[in-house]
Amino acid sequence: MSDELTRPPGSAPDDEAAPAAVERLIQQAQTAGASDIHLQMRGTALETGFRLDGVITPGPAFAPALAERIFGRIKYLAKLKTYQDDLPQEGRIDKADVNAGSDIRVATYPTITGEKIVLRLFQTGGVKRLSDLEFPDEVQAELRRFLSQSSGLMLLTGPAGSGKTTTIYACLRALGEQSGRHIITVEDPVEQVVPGVMQTEVNEARGLTFAVASRHLLRQDPQVLVIGEIRDEETAEIVVRAALTGHLVISTLHAGSCKGVLERLTVLTRDASAAASSLEMVLNQRLVRRVCSACAGAGCEVCLRTGFHGRLPIVEFLRVTPDVRRQVAARELGGISARISLKERCLTMVERGLTSQIELERVLGTEG
Repeated sequence: MSDELTRPPGSAPDDEAAPAAVERLIQQAQTAGASDIHLQMRGTALETGFRLDGVITPGPAFAPALAERIFGRIKYLAKLKTYQDDLPQEGRIDKADVNAGSDIRVATYPTITGEKIVLRLFQTGGVKRLSDLEFPDEVQAELRRFLSQSSGLMLLTGPAGSGKTTTIYACLRALGEQSGRHIITVEDPVEQVVPGVMQTEVNEARGLTFAVASRHLLRQDPQVLVIGEIRDEETAEIVVRAALTGHLVISTLHAGSCKGVLERLTVLTRDASAAASSLEMVLNQRLVRRVCSACAGAGCEVCLRTGFHGRLPIVEFLRVTPDVRRQVAARELGGISARISLKERCLTMVERGLTSQIELERVLGTEG
């Protein structure tokens, strides 16, 4: 890659084309409602795609002569090394630099066919309320009941892109509207700023991991803690201890089901009885694409010919009863399950015409 990409663009006609192309790409993605933009170099060609409602949809193509300059422009804006394409890099683009609605997270990665860049477009519509999540009434009621408590642990689970962060921010908004509680978060990254909440972003390169941040934030006299993810035994122990010592705690733990969360928690903590005593609720969620209301799934300009526009959550939850607590403490989890499963909830949506059987199988699998 030429040295001219390390200086501010704009002097030559080709340099002027790259900034315009990057801005146009970002604006197209925002208009479509995409969450991410994928850019992949394949030799001299540049392929793009938008992650729209959780699925990659082909984006515009760019001439080979412009491809390298687009990558250079993105790296320059994100304050990355423009000449480096053999190691991953991460940065952030200020929204004012590209006329975007929000800052943009940038991640580069080397592949055998050429470098790849993913741009994450942060939400611009504000933090949702719990009532905006479109959860079933009983799930909303259980969430509000948990948030009204003074202590206890709620764990969310689901794969990346399943809506966990949106749910957590809605909980933070609800908590923030209950005046008087000191709320602290540890996130990776902070995607939205919530008024009245002290938010911290992990930085593993500098040693600020979830475990380190969690250990020190307890000295800040919090009443509510949100730990973005439990990744290790130390964080699990801190979360459990905090919930047992008068803190309301929300975190995530990767597992495939509510029972899977319990299994992982008991593996990560030495004292299963303490884990059982701290836990109040488990929420497992996915997002399915909503059938486009403009074309009833036939495909139109509104949905970019996909037949879907927007997404709906499917949720199963487990409220930890005394009986469940006894089973967790004894590490005997065989009989534990959510009252209504993800598949049952999704089948109801299929019957109502809100989503499709194919979409159910895409998200949950044929055995879902």
